[in-house]
Amino acid sequence: MAALLVVVMALSPGAASAAVGGSPVASAVPVTAPEVVEDNPHGEHSGGFASALPTDSATLRAALERARASGAAPHAYGTVTRQYWLAVGAENAGIDLEQWDPERGLTANLDTVDKVYVNYLRLANSRPDYYWAGMAGLAGMSFAAGFWDLDEIGRLLTVPAVHQMGLAVGGALDDLPWQLARDMPRDLHLLATVGPTLTRADIDWYLHRLLVMQRHIFMDMIPLHEAYAAEGMPAVEELAASGAYDDYVIDAWRMLDAGGAADLAEALVRMASREQNQIIADQWDATAAGHDPGAAAGRGAVGRVLTYITTVGGSPDIPGARSLGRFRPLTVRAQVDGQPMAVHTPLPAFNWADREPRWEYIEQELVPRHRELVQDRPAEAQQVLGVEFRERAEQNRILQRLPQFIAEMTNGWVVTPD
Repeated sequence: MAALLVVVMALSPGAASAAVGGSPVASAVPVTAPEVVEDNPHGEHSGGFASALPTDSATLRAALERARASGAAPHAYGTVTRQYWLAVGAENAGIDLEQWDPERGLTANLDTVDKVYVNYLRLANSRPDYYWAGMAGLAGMSFAAGFWDLDEIGRLLTVPAVHQMGLAVGGALDDLPWQLARDMPRDLHLLATVGPTLTRADIDWYLHRLLVMQRHIFMDMIPLHEAYAAEGMPAVEELAASGAYDDYVIDAWRMLDAGGAADLAEALVRMASREQNQIIADQWDATAAGHDPGAAAGRGAVGRVLTYITTVGGSPDIPGARSLGRFRPLTVRAQVDGQPMAVHTPLPAFNWADREPRWEYIEQELVPRHRELVQDRPAEAQQVLGVEFRERAEQNRILQRLPQFIAEMTNGWVVTPD
């Protein structure tokens, strides 16, 4: 009913009802609350923030100019402002917002998955001060490879990598003294027990969760990047007035605008924190909590298994950055026959879906290594950021190196006196 009301109001007498190229003319586009409601704020569906608004930048620009000229406060037409800059960003990235729908699954969105990360690299190459965009593009090479791997795992359940990983870890646990095996983290036990039982439906559910998070980040971060690139801080301040961004991230843009080395470094930290600790933090929590409500009983562990597999395979493609397992390797200690013993493994001691260790890895590993790259080695940074995305991402695929990967996971376990 709300959507119908918006349409009726937009087409009421005094508002033009003509359409150009399938989009309403600007005078027919509602521009202020309450006519404009953000019914897609987290990127779960196709389109922009509000289904009442078009997604082509030309129509939205005219509507935005009309809103500005009306004398309304920027907060009142904030959704139009955000949707306009989102549309600009999508068009620059070659992405059709109306076709970008996580509900359609990975296969239908795979080209867009690539375009998101290619666009981050495009932004970083267009502006050397766009540190966050460069880091997001480089880290995306590993995550995009993970998307492709998970899709192929789902289609190749007769020889599934996830099953092999679970069985391999289970075998490694069986070889340990029972006291050490008992004290292994729950995620590892779940990988050994639930991993070999995963189904195509489980994989599809997880892929959908990842697709939503990827879209949510793009929708939140790209409007600010495009606005600043086109119109500078006034456009960023107008977006800030929409109420969608807090002072913490807007101050990051003021630091970026100041341009000093320390300012740019702090802007990188704040934008990374915005991404992980605000935009998708709740979505990671929900993903780790389990399967969707309609899943069969006992499938709640699927979220932990798949998020831990993502952690095990995670190795962001930033020069000098350690893999998650090397950053914080898993060591377990226990008394074995009265003697203190320890088992050291090559596996990560945390799950990427958990907020605190995820942010520690980003803040202590990814951010410093990327800052060093762009500030201390600009010539190398230019080469790294200019890499062919698809070719480099293919090199990160676990399926391409599965036997070696499983060997690394299971052969590096060492039991020693503690």
